[in-house]
Amino acid sequence: MTVATVSSTQARPAIGGPQDLFNSTRNTIGLPTIVRGEDIYIFDDQGNRYLDAISGAMTAQLGQGNRRVLDAMHAQGMQHSFSYVRTTRHLPNMGLTERIARLAGPGFERVHLSSGGSEAVEMGIKFLRQYAYATGQKTRTRILSLMPSYHGGTLGTIGWTGDEDAAAVWGPMAHFSTKIPAPLSYRPPGGGTSREGALFSAARIEAAIEELGSENVLAFIVEPVGGQSTGANVPDPVFFTELRRICDRHGVYLVFDEVMSACRAGTFLAAHQIPDCKPDVVVTAKGLGAGYTPMGALLAPARMVDELAERTGFNLSHTYGANPISCAGACAVLDETVERDLLGNARCVGAHLRLRLEALKERHPVIGDVRGQGLLLAVEYVRDRESKEPFSAEVFASDRIRQIGLKEGVMLYSRRQNQGRYGEWSLIAPPLIITESQADELVDQLDRSVAEFTREMVRSGEIA
Repeated sequence: MTVATVSSTQARPAIGGPQDLFNSTRNTIGLPTIVRGEDIYIFDDQGNRYLDAISGAMTAQLGQGNRRVLDAMHAQGMQHSFSYVRTTRHLPNMGLTERIARLAGPGFERVHLSSGGSEAVEMGIKFLRQYAYATGQKTRTRILSLMPSYHGGTLGTIGWTGDEDAAAVWGPMAHFSTKIPAPLSYRPPGGGTSREGALFSAARIEAAIEELGSENVLAFIVEPVGGQSTGANVPDPVFFTELRRICDRHGVYLVFDEVMSACRAGTFLAAHQIPDCKPDVVVTAKGLGAGYTPMGALLAPARMVDELAERTGFNLSHTYGANPISCAGACAVLDETVERDLLGNARCVGAHLRLRLEALKERHPVIGDVRGQGLLLAVEYVRDRESKEPFSAEVFASDRIRQIGLKEGVMLYSRRQNQGRYGEWSLIAPPLIITESQADELVDQLDRSVAEFTREMVRSGEIA
């Protein structure tokens, strides 16, 4: 077993230094310095190996060092490194958008590329606003989203993200959406079952639209499979059935934020697994570039894009949107994903991994829930399983388990958004290339990490 040396204090350099120097010091305890990667593993400057259970940031779906992707980017850079999409066209742009549209299927024939998830989300909302304005729906400006949720870190997307503490800092600067209680499966709003919580959320959505006035509401944005803010929450299916009905009734556009769930949920879009709730537009990002290059995308129907092009056009872009090297890399990422049937692997190995995590839950009372879809899973930690009481902020259970996990050779992702009001968890989202034996290795490492955390909590008197 590889054992990492983790220090509770790290010296801060006089100048320069890693990006995490901007973060809370409490959230950067023991961060290793990575110097190389291989397959689903990364290695630090001390020679320690870590199984990357989080794909960097739920991003590196092909793992490390994929030669096909790197060669494609190098070849494109040597042939044509950059030109701007407002003044030129290029073949990698057209090749990538065709691949994405074919995988997404009917209703998503047009693809607008950007440099990442936050940017793609903003482009999606701005596109819908431009379309509504151009078609005479000029009062439609209000956005609805869930609490909790996550849609990005720009000033625009911060306002749509479901974070109860964001308004204190960003309130005077950001435009906030109307927040609806999220249909959490483990902690349903309104109490009761997961299905009852889903119906509760749906009813609140319709009530909010009616209160604001249907003519004033532009869109509702939702993660079909939750990410970091909800710990891979999968709402009861009735939520989406009701959601599509409500949006249709009130003329509200439905946006699926699949920045994280696309590919990882086991189909190219998680939306493909919700047949009675097709979104009007989809935004995605992480799986397109797979960590090799920044990439995000807005997927929209040709009828809307082409109509808008004839009216006013959607004339917004950023410098690096659809740049040739990134497009070439993303083409190779999608070719690898399809040809190696990594979507099927996400379903197959994801099911195996979930069963192993469920067995882990039975052995460790501090695990309250296991949930998710495909290879986008989460393990939620609780102080008391019966009451679902979370650990205190002082304990910060998920991050302590992350620290212990480094000693066991596994890289975990801890999350305690909204100061733990909705719980805390480890996201389990390894690269899509993971095998069943590697999934077993991951679970064994997590098993030892949770066991050590439990012993610490017993010794401290936190739990009996």
